[in-house]
Amino acid sequence: MKKIKTAFIYKPSNPYMSKTAWATTYYHFFMNALNRHADLDMAYFPAEKKFDVSKLRDKFDIILLWENHPWGSPDELSGIQNLDIPVICRINDAHDAKIKGKIGYHEKYKIDHYFGYLPERFFHKYYPKNFKYKVIFYGVESKLYENLTPYSKRIKKKILCSGAAASTKFSSRLRDIIRGDRSLWKHYKLRTKCIELPYVDYTSTLQHEFINDKYPLLLMKYCTSIAAHSLYPVIKYWESTAAGCLTFMEVTEKNQAKILGFEDGKNAIFINEKNYEEKLSEFISDPKNTKWSEIAENGRKYTMNNLTNDNAANSLVNLFKEYTIN
Repeated sequence: MKKIKTAFIYKPSNPYMSKTAWATTYYHFFMNALNRHADLDMAYFPAEKKFDVSKLRDKFDIILLWENHPWGSPDELSGIQNLDIPVICRINDAHDAKIKGKIGYHEKYKIDHYFGYLPERFFHKYYPKNFKYKVIFYGVESKLYENLTPYSKRIKKKILCSGAAASTKFSSRLRDIIRGDRSLWKHYKLRTKCIELPYVDYTSTLQHEFINDKYPLLLMKYCTSIAAHSLYPVIKYWESTAAGCLTFMEVTEKNQAKILGFEDGKNAIFINEKNYEEKLSEFISDPKNTKWSEIAENGRKYTMNNLTNDNAANSLVNLFKEYTIN
């Protein structure tokens, strides 16, 4: 079968497109996973201010964009309106679409289809219903999750929680309210509550040495990890399970995390604002119970079979084929 010639256009100043970025999840997906896919012929076009897409005419089947905003994509794609190559675009934080004027780039970049790990309902809460969108769970680069520290040799008396969190100070809460849908409390309410527990080890995003490709090493230090986001599931959910952690993940009707396919008590433990203390303390009171390691192993197997970058690349290729196969 003929390979799909894909032109990936991005800003070189975008820190996430560097293998030295504090988080390399995006780098590995775009630069490695897509590049090694058997059905793709990838070409990379870094450009800051302006990129003349007319040079791609009759040479490429798909144009792939980092995002629908000049933070990570060129300010201008000149000639795009006169080009008939399908444009596929990754979506980032949907909730800031209006604030950052992202919807306007739909026409400016002539985007045909979006993709990302946000649930479709959350995407269309902020974008017009006629904008096409596909859910794709990228982020886990398999090679970083090999040679795991054995579960029996990990920290058992503490539960890891990492990433951003809201402040519980009254003055900070007041300032946070005016942020609307960008409020840290809205995004990280349960995570913030969890880190107040005495048996939870918390580290914020950049206050540890485990950045770049080292983040899995932090996860592998612990038997158990918390993955909580109150509005939608984030990469942390499947990073934690990939690292062999028993993962307490926030799963609610609101955040729609069930779309990941995990099963409560089988390959993860589901928590919410009502039961999180009970669920976490159950582990702390009996950390050597063999059921925990079994759930952790099941979670890892499910993740490595369904939620790796190679799985995500397959999903994106299938989307490309909708536009390239007559």
